[in-house]
Amino acid sequence: MLDGVTDPHNLGACLRTADAAGVLAVIVPKDKSATLNATVRKVACGAAEVVPLVAVTNLARTLEKLQQRGLWIVGTAGEAEQMLYDQDLSGPIALVMGAEGKGMRRLTREHCDFLVRLPMAGSVSSLTSRSRRVSACSRRCASGGRRPAFS
Repeated sequence: MLDGVTDPHNLGACLRTADAAGVLAVIVPKDKSATLNATVRKVACGAAEVVPLVAVTNLARTLEKLQQRGLWIVGTAGEAEQMLYDQDLSGPIALVMGAEGKGMRRLTREHCDFLVRLPMAGSVSSLTSRSRRVSACSRRCASGGRRPAFS
């Protein structure tokens, strides 16, 4: 799930990474989000045609419905205490990533079952959504987890 990713290049890269990781679908809000356009399709290199992009009216309500269906909601946040690589991601999860610079919105964050952060060993303090997605989806695949419910 992408909460507020407005850059079409980032959305395309996220779709491409989602396809490589075997993600079932990518969920975005209808408002304040990049839409599927020619730029997204070009950057996605074919992934836009195979990974469903689902636009929802209310992310918080969508998260509640996913929780009711047995998914764990995993949010990514730079200030989270738990490292992504230390978290068990083997069950059905929904991975939530916020906008560049802003992170997840308050209601989205409140609906997460837990928050994780990516380890940052270099000198930069944050990654773009596409870089975070690559790292997180790679971790999901490496953990032996099956196909994520969505990215």
